[in-house]
Amino acid sequence: MKTKLLLAASFLFNLAWAQTTATFENFNLAADSALNGSDLSGGYSDGNLFFPNSYDVQFGSWAGFSVSTKTDVTTPGFTNDLSCIAGEGALNSNSYAVGYFPFPLYEQVIDITGNADGGAMEGMYVNNSTYAFLSMRDGDAFAKKFGGVSGNDPDFFKLKIQKYLNGSLGSAMVEFYLADFRFSDNSQDYIIDEWTYVDLTSLGNADSLLLSFESSDTGQFGINTPTYVCLDELTTKDGPATSMRSLEEVIHIGVYPNPVAASLSIRNQDDLRGEVLIFDIAGKQMGQYPMTKQFEIDVADWPSMIYQLVFRKTDGKVYRSSFVKK
Repeated sequence: MKTKLLLAASFLFNLAWAQTTATFENFNLAADSALNGSDLSGGYSDGNLFFPNSYDVQFGSWAGFSVSTKTDVTTPGFTNDLSCIAGEGALNSNSYAVGYFPFPLYEQVIDITGNADGGAMEGMYVNNSTYAFLSMRDGDAFAKKFGGVSGNDPDFFKLKIQKYLNGSLGSAMVEFYLADFRFSDNSQDYIIDEWTYVDLTSLGNADSLLLSFESSDTGQFGINTPTYVCLDELTTKDGPATSMRSLEEVIHIGVYPNPVAASLSIRNQDDLRGEVLIFDIAGKQMGQYPMTKQFEIDVADWPSMIYQLVFRKTDGKVYRSSFVKK
């Protein structure tokens, strides 16, 4: 959540724009299930976003976006194309979206709707699908093992994000490497297997997002790497980035001291209900706590770095800030 911090007895979360987050929890899916478009709905709306879906009744196949609570992180191949390698959604949630962008374009548009139309994206969490992750790690009948036999092949799999506004494709692009084996030191090679936050504010005002793939593993028929990605917690700013809007909501949560050496105090002045989650800069969850009136968190043994605080209310609204551990 975009915030302005005011120094007083504590820090105040002052929200200049309302924000809406697509969490995919409102579909109330049963555990280990999915919406893959077989209902012929043509797509799914959540928050101020529309995720299109195309379903082929004859072949029982889908493209675009599906919503999933699948947890299978071990089964390789395209029969397990609706699972995230994390086995859950971002921020320990149950539901998430899976995107599949097939040949020949390997791209898909997400529509920005409602109050966010023409506004700006805040960001989203991204991860690999189980299918893509295992294919890159081990290779399969269609795609190579990343790094090759020697481990030295400079392979990569990249998600590219651009924006449309009034029919024009913006020149700005956010690139996120779902796998990167281009390092001279092979120990630095990686395939993403944890939910990672991607900041989209640099794209500016938009009425839709264009997502596409690029891979080093290509052949006669295009990309060999399974062109899948998992998305969650997509947050829109409900208003143009350049506009001046009146204050729509203020919540008061004190976080002090900041920087902190040993004990972090959180004071929930408005007695909000929900939970507090803390993540390090790599996206690893450090803790999850019920949002009570006031509580202390022992961070004395935590590494010195900046940590992200996520306040998630019971109504689904999410607010973010950070603190520094000395």
